[in-house]
Amino acid sequence: MATTKYKKEDRIVGKLFRYFLQGLIILAPITITIYILYQLFNWVDNLLRPVMVIPGLGFLTIILFILFIGWISSSLIMEAVISFFDHWLERTPGIKLLYTSIKDFFRAFAGDKKKFTKPVLANIFDRDIWIVGFITDEEMTKFNMGADMVGVYVPQAYNFAGQLYILPRNRVQLIDAITPGDAMKYTVTGGVVEMEQHPAPPRNAPENTES
Repeated sequence: MATTKYKKEDRIVGKLFRYFLQGLIILAPITITIYILYQLFNWVDNLLRPVMVIPGLGFLTIILFILFIGWISSSLIMEAVISFFDHWLERTPGIKLLYTSIKDFFRAFAGDKKKFTKPVLANIFDRDIWIVGFITDEEMTKFNMGADMVGVYVPQAYNFAGQLYILPRNRVQLIDAITPGDAMKYTVTGGVVEMEQHPAPPRNAPENTES
């Protein structure tokens, strides 16, 4: 009787533990996402404090201002003004490095000069080891390298960092079964994210000619 009682208690504890894990899996992503959005909202909203003391008004004002700048930037006059400041900032010593680095960083993710649009499998460390990356540069003549070399950026999982590798083209395989966004999510989450695959023609992995 005592053994049966202990087994029943173990089943109850096990079931409660599974319920706890299931609740944690549901609540944790929602809570963390809301927390990050809340912190971002407060940070933007506080940019205009104490000028605007009504909570949320500073955030709304900044968003509207950004939309306004984006709208008027399409006009010829505003485009000329922006071009003037852009030209000045790109040629000012000291400021040039900071400004061009930030501008190129944002253009790499958005706009008409996006860089992370070609997800690839890169064969870097060993012929049987492949990592997910993105071709960000296909012109290596600036490094005195030929057209058979490409620049591949490899993001790090759960980290705002990465590594750039220059590899032969035959050690890089384009990924066309998933979108660039899904490839980025897959990499930065350590491969745990679930993705919807798109039909793609089969492609054999390129052979590594190195011994």
